[in-house]
This record gives sequence, C-alpha cells and structure tokens, in this order.
Amino acid sequence: QYQLVESGGDLVQPGGSLRLSCVVSGFSLDYYIVIAWFRQAPGKEREGVSCVSSSGFTTVYSDSVKGRFTISRDNAKNTVYLQMNSLKPEDTAVYYCAAGHGSDCPAQIYDYWGQGTQVTVSS
Repeated sequence: QYQLVESGGDLVQPGGSLRLSCVVSGFSLDYYIVIAWFRQAPGKEREGVSCVSSSGFTTVYSDSVKGRFTISRDNAKNTVYLQMNSLKPEDTAVYYCAAGHGSDCPAQIYDYWGQGTQVTVSS
C-alpha cells in the first residue's frame, strides 16, 4: 500500500522557519518518482509550491516561495523535505506532498497524496 505522511507543520511567527517532512512507504524513491509539495489556504485553490525530480538534481519553485523554500530528497530514508525560511502570513496553508511516476518536474499526474500538515504563520 502506497502511503505519504507529512509532518513538521506548526504555528510560527513571521520571519521564522519550519522544515516539513514527507515520508514515503510502499514504494522506493529510487525509481522514477517525482515528489512535489502543494498547499491550500482556506478559500483558495490548491497551488504547487515546489517539485524535485527523481534524481534530485532538478528543483522547481513557485515565484511566491523562490529564494525562501528549499526542497530536497533523501532516497535512502525515503523522505522528502521542504525547508521553509522567512515565512510570511501568506504562507499559511495546509501543505501536502504528492508523488508521481516520471523523472522530471512536474509529473504528468500525481497519483499519491499525503493527508497534509498545517502551517500557520502568525504573530
């Protein structure tokens, strides 16, 4: 059974940092799996935040997080991370990781999704 489990969400002050983790089970990240982070704020559509290719060599970021967020993957641990720095109130959302078959970002279809983790940026 394929499963993605996010963790690391929390309440943080503006300017603070968080690191989200996405642990994958049921399949190995070694084999042509693209991982992406999405987020959805209340009343807004889901948006793509970042993506990392199966090799880990290619990363993609939305304009809203570029320069502040860093995505990385540790295939040995079957885990993908999203380091979030200089957080802003507009980063408040539920963050989801998703996996799709392929080598490059973005995947054509993200077949597997986690349950999400809440990030709240507020003073």
